[in-house]
Amino acid sequence: MSRQIKIKVTDLIGSPLCISAEDGQKIFDNIKNILKEARQVTVSFENVTMLISLFLNVAIGQLYGSFSVETIRNQLKVEGLSLDDMELLKRVVDNAKKYYSNKKSYDDAWLEEDDNEE
Repeated sequence: MSRQIKIKVTDLIGSPLCISAEDGQKIFDNIKNILKEARQVTVSFENVTMLISLFLNVAIGQLYGSFSVETIRNQLKVEGLSLDDMELLKRVVDNAKKYYSNKKSYDDAWLEEDDNEE
């Protein structure tokens, strides 16, 4: 059994549009299961025509809540992204690392902000 698994985003979500949280969740669930088995995964964005940060937050960003930065760096590869989309992914990852490294204070600040708006 090969330790390297490839997820083709367009095949898995059945669309070249990476714009919904639901589709991002499908990608996340697949990646999470593979990483849990200590296997390597390549996520291919080949043939994707539209990609937004919401999708990446759900598909990739959430991984930082379940796995160490080290694990993700060693086991997850991403391919087929344009330079602009790579930049977007980098921002999503940086934000996810910040958020999950100090989740409680972010959540508290969010709740406080929410309370102030009522």
